[in-house]
Amino acid sequence: MEPVADPHGDPFLRTRFAVPARPLTFLRRKRLTRHLDQALRMPLTMVNGAAGAGKTLLVADWAEHREGLPVAWLTTDAAGDGPGMFWAYLLEALRTAGVALPPDVGFPADAHRVGPALPARLAAALAARERPVVLVLDEFDRVTAPEVAQQLEFVLRHAGAGLRLVLVTRTEPLLPLHRYRAAGELTEIRGAELAFTLPEAAELIGLHGLRLPVHAVRALVARTSGWAAGLRLCALAAGQSRDPEAYVEEFEAERSTIADFLLAEVLRRQDPETQDLLLRVSLLDRFCPGLANALTGRNDAGAILDRLDRDNAFVEPLEHGLYRLHPLFAEILRAHLRMRQPEAEPELHRRAAAWLRRSGALAEALGHGAAADDWEFTAGALVDDLAIGQFFTGPRSKAVAELFSGMGREVAGTAPELVRAARELARRELGAGTTHLHRARQGLAEYAGTRDDAAGPAAARLSCALLEALAARLAGSPDRAESAARAAEGMLELVPADLLDRHPEFTALLLDHVGSARLWAGRFDQARAALSTVTGFAAQAATALPHEDSLGRLALIDYLDGWLDGAERKARAALVETERFGLSRPSGSGVERLVLAAVAVDRDELAQARALLDAAAESHPALRDPVLEAGRALTAARLHLAQGDPQAALKAVEPAVPADAVSPWAQGQTALVAAAAHLAEGRTQAAAGLLRQVPEEQVACAVGAARLQLAVGRPAAAVHLLDRVRPEGHSGPAVTVRAALVRAGAAHAAGDAVAARRLVARAVREARRERLRRPFREAGPWIRPYLGAASRHGPETGWLVPGGGHHDGGPPGREPGPAPPVVEELSGRERDVLRRLALMMSTEEIAADLYVSVNTVKTHLKSVYRKLAVNRRSEAVRRARELGLL
Repeated sequence: MEPVADPHGDPFLRTRFAVPARPLTFLRRKRLTRHLDQALRMPLTMVNGAAGAGKTLLVADWAEHREGLPVAWLTTDAAGDGPGMFWAYLLEALRTAGVALPPDVGFPADAHRVGPALPARLAAALAARERPVVLVLDEFDRVTAPEVAQQLEFVLRHAGAGLRLVLVTRTEPLLPLHRYRAAGELTEIRGAELAFTLPEAAELIGLHGLRLPVHAVRALVARTSGWAAGLRLCALAAGQSRDPEAYVEEFEAERSTIADFLLAEVLRRQDPETQDLLLRVSLLDRFCPGLANALTGRNDAGAILDRLDRDNAFVEPLEHGLYRLHPLFAEILRAHLRMRQPEAEPELHRRAAAWLRRSGALAEALGHGAAADDWEFTAGALVDDLAIGQFFTGPRSKAVAELFSGMGREVAGTAPELVRAARELARRELGAGTTHLHRARQGLAEYAGTRDDAAGPAAARLSCALLEALAARLAGSPDRAESAARAAEGMLELVPADLLDRHPEFTALLLDHVGSARLWAGRFDQARAALSTVTGFAAQAATALPHEDSLGRLALIDYLDGWLDGAERKARAALVETERFGLSRPSGSGVERLVLAAVAVDRDELAQARALLDAAAESHPALRDPVLEAGRALTAARLHLAQGDPQAALKAVEPAVPADAVSPWAQGQTALVAAAAHLAEGRTQAAAGLLRQVPEEQVACAVGAARLQLAVGRPAAAVHLLDRVRPEGHSGPAVTVRAALVRAGAAHAAGDAVAARRLVARAVREARRERLRRPFREAGPWIRPYLGAASRHGPETGWLVPGGGHHDGGPPGREPGPAPPVVEELSGRERDVLRRLALMMSTEEIAADLYVSVNTVKTHLKSVYRKLAVNRRSEAVRRARELGLL
C-alpha cells in the first residue's frame, strides 16, 4: 500500500506536486522552449537564474506540453528538509505523475536520514523503464544537505536513459556539473538567456493591454536588463496609470512593487554583513573586492561577492575581477541606504574616491569626489594627475566639463582655480579664464622658496603653463606663448615619466598652442617644427583634437607658401582624424576646411569652396584663435572676389582680427585682398595706398603686391619687387606661377611678346601640376593670346576649365583660338543633363531617363546655363564642346 503521509506522519502537501499555473499574461518564448527540448536527450538540465527571472513559469509551460512522457514535478521546501523528507516527497511526486514504482523501492521512515538501499533500488527501477520519466525539481537552491545532492547524483548516474532530471535553481547545485559538461550531457539555461529581448518585452507588455512606443520599451528593457519580474511588475503598475507611457519612463523603482520584491526576495535573505556590503556598494557602477572592502572597512568582500554571484543574488561578474549590481537592484538599494543611513552616502563616496585615486582610476575617482561634494579633492586629483587637458580633448572632455559645472564659487585653492580657468578657456571666455589663471599663479607663488617648491606643485605648474599657452594663443600673443612653453619645459623633468605617458594630450596640446602662436607671428619654420611633433604622436582618441588641429595648421603653412597639393593632402588627413575616433562635433578647429576652401578658390572650383567655407563655421571654441579667424575672413573675401563681388570681399576683411600682436602674413594678405577689391571697382589710388601695408619679408605677400603693382600700371615697380624677394626656388607653384605671370605681364607691357610667351608657358606648366587656375583669371585680358600660343606650341590648356577635358582648339583644320576663360565646375548630375541635351532630348525625356522630376531637370539646366554663361540649349551644347566637356 502506498504511503499517504510523509515521515512525520503528516499528509503530503499536494501543492508541491502541482505544476504552477501560468498567468493570462504569460508569454511563451519559443527560443527557450526549443532549448529545453534538449532535456529529453540529456540526463541533466539546469535552469539557473535570479529571483523573478521566469525560470519556474518557463519550465512549467514546457512540462505541460510534453506529450507521451510522464513529468513529475516537485517544489522543494526550505523548512529544514532532511534526506528522508526529500526522498519521501520525490517518490510521491513520481507516483503522482503516474510512474509505477516496485514495492521494494521502499519508503523513508526517518525524516532526517535515508539508507543507500532506497536510491539504489529507485535507480534500478528507473533504468528498467522503456521510456524515460522527466523529473523537475523546482527551487532546488533550497536543498542544502550535501548528502541529498550525492544521493540524487547517484540515482541520475545509474538510472541511465530512464530519468531526465531538470533542476530549477537560483544557485549552482552541489552536483558535479563539470562531469556532465565534459561529457556533453548537460543542458544549461542561465540568466543571460532568460532575459527578455526587445521584441519579447514588447509582446509581453502587449499581453498586459499596453501599447508603448519602441523607445519606451527599449528604455524599460535597458533599465531592467530584461528581468522578467521587473517587466511584469512594471507593466501591471503602468496599466493602472492614466498615462502608461509616462509611468514607464518616470517610475521610481524604490517606491514600486519591484522594490518590495527585491528587498524581500534578495536583500532580507542575506546575513547582516552581506546586507551592509550590498547597501554600500550600491553607490558604485562597478567594483572589485578591494574597493568593496574600502567601503565596508572589512576584508571579506571577495568571499561574499563570489557567493552572491553563485547564488544569482543580482550581483553580476564582469571582466578582470570586477562586479556590478543589477541596475534596478542598485537603484533600490541606494534608496534603502538613504533611508537607513542618510549621513553615510557622502563618506562612502569619499572612501571610494580615495581608493580609486590610489588605484589610478581617475575618471571614477572624480565622479565619486564630485558626488561627495569634495571639490578640493576632485580638482586636486585632476590637476595632480596632469589631466587638465581632458577639458579640451579626448572622449571624456564633455563629461569632465559637466562634472565640474557643479563646483561652486566658494571652493578656493590653486587646483579649483586652474579647473575654473580651463573651463572658461574651453568655452573661449578669455577674460574670465585669464582672471582664474592669475589667481592660480598667486596660489602657486606661495610654494616659492619652500621645500615643496619643486616636486610638490609640479603638475599644477605644468597645468598652469598649458593654460597660459592656450590663453596666449587665443589672445594672439606669441611671446607669452613662448614664455609659457619655456616654463613648462623647466618643469617636465620634475614630473614622473609615467604620468606624461598616461596623458599624451598634455604635450600635444602644449605644442599645438605654441605652434599656432608661432604661425600667427609668421615664424613658419618654428611653427612647423612644433606642429610636426604633434602629428608624429601615436594616433589615439586622447590626442585626436591637437593632432587634427596641427595637421590643419601645417596645411595652412603649406598653402601660404604656395604648395597646394601638400596643403590639400594634410587638410584631408586632418578631416578624418577625429571622425575615426567617433568624437562629438565640434571636435576640431575647422582650419583644414578653410585650407581646402582656399585651395578650391585657387583652382576656381567656387561651389566647392563655398560648401567647405560653410562647413568650416563649426569649430571647437578653444581653438578659435586669430589664425582661424584671419583665415576664415581671407578665404571668404577671396571667394567673393572670385565671384565678382568686391563689396562683399571688403566687408569680409573690414573688421580687424583682435590680437595682442600683429601677424605679418595676416596683415599683408588682408591688405592685398582689400586692394584687389578697390581695384576691381576702379579705386586705383586706394589700392595703391594699401600696398604700403604689405610686408615684403613675406614672399607670398610680396608677390601679391607685385601683381597689384602691375595692375595699377607700375610694371617696373612690380618686377623690381620680384627681383628683391626672389620667390623661385623656395616657394610653391601658387606663388611662383603668380610671379611668372607678373613678369609676363610686365614683358607684354614693354612690348616683349617673346618673353611674355615664354613666361606664360612656364606658368602653365607649373600650374598644371596643382590644377592652379585662378592666377590666369586674375591676370587680365592681355593673357588670352599667350594662352592660345601656349596651347599650340607647348602644354595644352584645356585643364584650365574646372572639370574639363582636353581642349583641342576646335575642329580639324581650324586654327585654334585663345583658350576660353575658366568657368565654375559642373556637378556630376549637371554633366548628365548636359550630355542628354547634346542628344537633343527634351526636358521630359531627360527626367525619365535620369529617374528624376521635370522640375529637378529644370533646376540643373538653370545651373548649367549660369556656369557656362549662356541662355539657350544650343549655346550650352556649343559652349560645352568648346570647353571639352562633351
